[in-house]
Amino acid sequence: MSFRKKLLLLFVATILLCVAVISASVYSTLRRSFEEANQDRANAVAAQFRSEFQRTRAEVVRKVESVAAGETVQHIALDVNRAPNDSGQYVGEARTLSSQQQLDFLELVDYRGTILSSAQWQAKFGYPETAIPQATIPQTANLPSAPSSPAVPAGALLKREELPDGPTLGLFAIRAARVGEQPLYVIGGERLDQGFLSTLDIPAGTRVLLYQNLDTKWNPKSLLDLNGPAAGADKIAPLGARVRDTLQESQEVIHWTSDPADAEVFHAIPLTGPNPNSANQDPASQQLMGVLLVGSSRRPLIELQRQVVSTALLVGGAGIVVAVLASLWFGARVTRPVVSLVEAARRVAAGDLGAKVEVESGDELGELAASFNRMTEDLVQQKDRTLQVERVAAWRELARRLAHELKNPLFPLQVTVENLMRAKQKSPEMFEEVFHEGTATLLAEINNLKTIIGRFSEFSRMPQPQRRPTQVNEVVLSVLRIFQAQVQENRILVHTALADALPAISADPDLLHRALQNLVLNAIDAMPQGGELTIRTADLGDRIELSVADTGAGLTLEECGRLFTPYYTTKQHGTWLGLAIVQSVVSDHGGKISVESTKEKGSTFRIELPCDFSAHSASLR
Repeated sequence: MSFRKKLLLLFVATILLCVAVISASVYSTLRRSFEEANQDRANAVAAQFRSEFQRTRAEVVRKVESVAAGETVQHIALDVNRAPNDSGQYVGEARTLSSQQQLDFLELVDYRGTILSSAQWQAKFGYPETAIPQATIPQTANLPSAPSSPAVPAGALLKREELPDGPTLGLFAIRAARVGEQPLYVIGGERLDQGFLSTLDIPAGTRVLLYQNLDTKWNPKSLLDLNGPAAGADKIAPLGARVRDTLQESQEVIHWTSDPADAEVFHAIPLTGPNPNSANQDPASQQLMGVLLVGSSRRPLIELQRQVVSTALLVGGAGIVVAVLASLWFGARVTRPVVSLVEAARRVAAGDLGAKVEVESGDELGELAASFNRMTEDLVQQKDRTLQVERVAAWRELARRLAHELKNPLFPLQVTVENLMRAKQKSPEMFEEVFHEGTATLLAEINNLKTIIGRFSEFSRMPQPQRRPTQVNEVVLSVLRIFQAQVQENRILVHTALADALPAISADPDLLHRALQNLVLNAIDAMPQGGELTIRTADLGDRIELSVADTGAGLTLEECGRLFTPYYTTKQHGTWLGLAIVQSVVSDHGGKISVESTKEKGSTFRIELPCDFSAHSASLR
C-alpha cells in the first residue's frame, strides 16, 4: 500500500472516529436528558395526582361527615335504635342524600353491618357491608410510589364497589352517627375513573391511564383513559402484572408499531388500599387497588436521534471529502519529494552519482533532499579517491607482477654474460664452446621476455565485442568438443543441463568461446585426479545464466576475492591472465561474473548476460 493511500486511510479513520465519538456522546446525552425529562414529567403527574387525590379525599370526608351530622341521618339513627327491625322505609333515603351532597356512592348501614339504604344499587338493601368492621379504626389510602410523598391522612380509603353494571373503584369515607346506644354508619364516596383523570393538567406529549385492579387477573376493560377503556391494554399487561406482583413502581417502553417513534415510556405507580380480608391495618396487609400509568411519547427523542444520525452522516461524508482533498494535498507535498528522492536513489544505484534532488522547501523534507545531494557529492569524491587508490594499487600489482616475470629471465641472462666475460679473460681456448652455449641460453631467455611482453600486449589490446545474434548453448557445445579428448584422458565426467528454447543474445561468439574455454580449462586443471564437470544454462527472463562447476580442490574466501586480479593464480603454470580475460569479456558484454567455492569440494563460476544489450549500452553512454 502506498504512502498516499495510508495517509488517506489515516485521515478518513480519524474523521470518522471523531464524528462517531461526538455523535455517540450527543446521542447518549439526548437519551439521558429525555429519560430524565420523562421521569420529571412522570413525577409531576404523580404529584398532581396525589394532590388531587388528597383534595378529593378531604372533600369526600367533609361530605360524608356532613351527611352523618344531618337531621335526616340523625333521625334515621334514632329510629333504628328504637325499632331495629323496621328499616325498610329508609331504602330511598341514601339516593336523596347523595344527590344533595353530589356523592357518587352513599350507603346507610346499621350497627350490625346490614345495608339499610344504597344510593348506587338499591337492591343491596339487607345485604352485609364488609367495610364496617374496619370503620372503628383510622383508614388510610396512600401512594407508596414516592418515598418522599406525605402520608395520606386517615379518614378515606380506596375500595372496590359492586354496581349493577359491574364493579368499579372509588374513594370512600366512613362516619358514624351516634344517636342512642348503637351507631348508624354512613359510607360515602366518589368514583376513581376517567372522570377523576380529567381533573389533571397533563403536559403535552404525555398521557395518563388508570388501571382499576378489580379482578384477580388482568382485565383489559379496567384500563381507562380520559375517554373510557383504553386501547392497547394487552401490550401494557406485562407492566401491570409486574406492578401487581411487586407493589413497586416500574417502567417499560411500549412499542405500538414497528416505528420506534410511535413507542411510549410508561411509568407505573401502584395505588394501594386496605385488604378487606385482613382484620388489621398493617401496611403489609395492603392490597393493590389500582395502577396509575404515566406515558411519555418517544417521538421527540427518536426524531432528535435520527437528526443526529443524519447530521453525523452528513458531517462524516463531508469529512471524508475533506480528508480526500487534504490527503491529496498533503500526500503530494510529502510524496513528491520522496518520489524524487527514490528516483534519484535508483539513478545513484544504477551508477549515476551526479543525480540531484531539487530542494523546494526549508522543512525536514528539504533538509533530507539537501542531505541526499551532499551524500551524492561525497560519493563522487569518494569514488574518485577510490578509483585513484585502485589505479595505484593496480599499477603496483602490475609492476610487481611484471618485475617478477622479467626477473626470472634476466637472471639467466646476467649469469650467461658474466660466464662469457670470464671465459674470454681466463680461458680463451674454451671461449668458443662457452660462447655457443651462452648464446643459446641468451636466445631462449630473450624469447621468454618476448612471450611475457606479448601476453601483456595481448591483454591490453582486448578487442571490443563484434555483436551478432548468438546462441549460448551452441558456444557451450563447441567448447566441449575442443576438450573432449582432454576430459576423457583425465577421467572427468561431463554433465550438461542446457535450457530448452534459450533465446539468442546480442554477443560476440568468439569472445564468449574464449571466456568459456578459459573457465573449462581452469576446471580441468582443478581436477588432476578426475572428477565431474557440470555446465548449465538457464533463462532468467531478462538475462541468461551460464554456470561452470567442478569438483576440484576448491578455493578459500580470500582466494575468491582476488581471483580475477591480473597475474593472480593458484596454479603453477599458465598465462595467469585467463580469469582476468574472462571478466573483461563478461564486462564488455554488460554482464557480471561471480564465483562460489568451498575448499576440497569444488568451485562454481556463474556468468549472467543480458538478453537485451541495447538498454545497457545506452546507460553506459
